[in-house]
Amino acid sequence: MRKLVLLIVAGLAVGALFGHLMMSVPGYWLIRVGDSSIQTSFWFGLVLLFAAFIVLHFVLRLLSGIIRPMGRFRSWNSRARNRRAMQRTVRGLVALTEGRWKKAEKTLVNAADDSSTPLVNYLSAALAAHYQGHHVKSQEHLNQAQLTTDGADTAVGLMQAQMMIERQQPEEALAILNRLDKQLSNHPQVLKLLKQVHLSVNDWEGLRRLIPRLAAQKLITQQEREQLEFKAYRELIVFEAQNPTNIERVRGLWADMPDYLRGNTELIVLYSEALIQANEEPIAERLLNHSLDHHWDARLVKRYGLLNVNAARQLVKAEKWLQERPNDPELLLACGRLSLRIGQWQKALEYFEASQRQRPNGEVCAELARLYASLGEHNKSQLYYRHSVEMLAKSLPSLPQPSDANDSKKPDSKQKESKTIKKSA
Repeated sequence: MRKLVLLIVAGLAVGALFGHLMMSVPGYWLIRVGDSSIQTSFWFGLVLLFAAFIVLHFVLRLLSGIIRPMGRFRSWNSRARNRRAMQRTVRGLVALTEGRWKKAEKTLVNAADDSSTPLVNYLSAALAAHYQGHHVKSQEHLNQAQLTTDGADTAVGLMQAQMMIERQQPEEALAILNRLDKQLSNHPQVLKLLKQVHLSVNDWEGLRRLIPRLAAQKLITQQEREQLEFKAYRELIVFEAQNPTNIERVRGLWADMPDYLRGNTELIVLYSEALIQANEEPIAERLLNHSLDHHWDARLVKRYGLLNVNAARQLVKAEKWLQERPNDPELLLACGRLSLRIGQWQKALEYFEASQRQRPNGEVCAELARLYASLGEHNKSQLYYRHSVEMLAKSLPSLPQPSDANDSKKPDSKQKESKTIKKSA
């Protein structure tokens, strides 16, 4: 009730104001068309103008209401089709997840034209066709996905590369991924797939160059990086060392190698072997000397004892190490071999026997047997040969052997011989 009173008072106030304005501001409208003219007061003309504006507004709205229903219907129909397409897309994705590949492909393709995300439909349909083994159909869906959506090259390429990997076609996948890598530098998924492909095709050089990028993007842990780097450099050195003329390539790998890998015993042995095969034993000797001074390892000691650079100098160095490690069996064996190279037979015997006392070993026994045979002490030589064979036999796998009982069941050689004679007669 209070609001109504306020509205009435406000209306009266506005009416009084306009009445005052009409009395205090006289004027008129004069409209002349040819010989005809229309004249009215200013305020009445203003009211007519306002009324004409309201009539025009309602006429336009009426016309719009007549024209719009078709547009509204088309818009409603489009929304309804899109809604149904989204429902079918969801059903297709569910079927894809459940492994019903055929139904998933059919549902997703049928819904693609009306879907607001046709890229998802065709990519998922391509995956469903791939799982069915329909590779040509899968490629058609990928091509359609690329046509329906601008900027879909990366998604389509990644999907295609993943399919090639699963089809055991790593070379084709590598070509696609290299193209994507040039277009999208350091794309995480591209780098991950590149790592997978390099490992599958044993492309160690490609993996070696990829590892720093993977680490920079934090796509591998430090532990995984070290494992991959070790494997890549090991395989590359082994491959290049097969041909002694590739020694410069091996040198380059060693120079490029991270510092922590240069202390790895296996890589040191491989590098020294490559140097020896390329007739660069002096460099191998310096490498082994330096490595043994900083990191003692039996494998390096053994390789050092087999070198033939300057045996006298090598023996002096080995005997200095022996002062620090007097009971090292591998070092004693190396000293014995170096003593043989300079013709110190008795010293070699002493070193070999000391090594044998510290750790009985078939290899040391063989060295002793050979040396005693050369010195004419055949009884001792036969003794150590027997020890060597016995130690070798202990390392053989446990396998069944003919027993005395089985031997008794077999005819002896004389019986076999008599039967053979009778048959021949």
